[in-house]
Amino acid sequence: MEEGKRQKNPNRSFTVGAIALVFLVIGYQVALFVHKAAVTRIVADRDRPDTVYVVDRTLAEELLSGQDAGNLSSGLSPASGQGAVTVRKQSGHAPEAVRIREKAAPRRAESFRFNPNTVSLEELIRLGFSEKQAQSILNYRAKGGRFRRPSDFAKSYVVADSVFERLKPYIDIPRIDINRADSAAFETLPGIGPYFAAKMVSYRKELGGYSHPEQLMDIYHFDQEKYDGLKDLITCSKPEPYPLWTLSEADLARHPYLSKEEAHSVVLFRTHQPPEAWTVEGLHKAGILSEDHYAKLSRCALAEP
Repeated sequence: MEEGKRQKNPNRSFTVGAIALVFLVIGYQVALFVHKAAVTRIVADRDRPDTVYVVDRTLAEELLSGQDAGNLSSGLSPASGQGAVTVRKQSGHAPEAVRIREKAAPRRAESFRFNPNTVSLEELIRLGFSEKQAQSILNYRAKGGRFRRPSDFAKSYVVADSVFERLKPYIDIPRIDINRADSAAFETLPGIGPYFAAKMVSYRKELGGYSHPEQLMDIYHFDQEKYDGLKDLITCSKPEPYPLWTLSEADLARHPYLSKEEAHSVVLFRTHQPPEAWTVEGLHKAGILSEDHYAKLSRCALAEP
């Protein structure tokens, strides 16, 4: 008899445990439901702010201050001819409710022009990135990373292909103006280190400003391959016209496209020819310029005689 009771006790314990487990699962599911309902309510409150209808605009402006008063929307009533004003003002919420609402609310991704090299954390979040993804992009920049082309932004592991396709038309990475950039800006270009960056600045000074970007290839060892690797990343603003017809012989001789003999001959040409004959073509016909210097000087922005 005692042996039979002992055999039944384990079954009874198992039953009680199973029932407790069922109630525990049900309680957990109820808690999840209540939590979800509460979060849904908090989130919904954001999209359904309190609405108050005010007929008289003067009264509305008295009730609301400054910025809120400027958000009034009005329309004319066909019957009375008076302006009917609708005022929408969202009620304040507890900080905890705001935190839950912002965390649970689905992000509404925006699309606007941005430079991935300067865009802020908040702007990245507005573009549809999570805070963790946005911080990852900022960390990459903080370590010296740079997005030279839109395709570089696409290579970031936090930028999904679908996201890049949406944002691609809005990516705005300014080109480097070779007539305004300093050596630090030039060093951000692919294949350009301190040596070439310094040369690009010094050669610009010798020329009096770049007239076209291909002049970079005048620099020693700056070949076509190096130029092709960065030509889509640069631009060339219009320089100050070079005063070929007014500079002294010594100043002319400092220009890369004029030898000392050519500079001397230019001064003589100006002395013996009328101003209407002062052209690069005229210098070439007079045998003053070499073929190479004639071709290069012809593409320069020159001041009028």
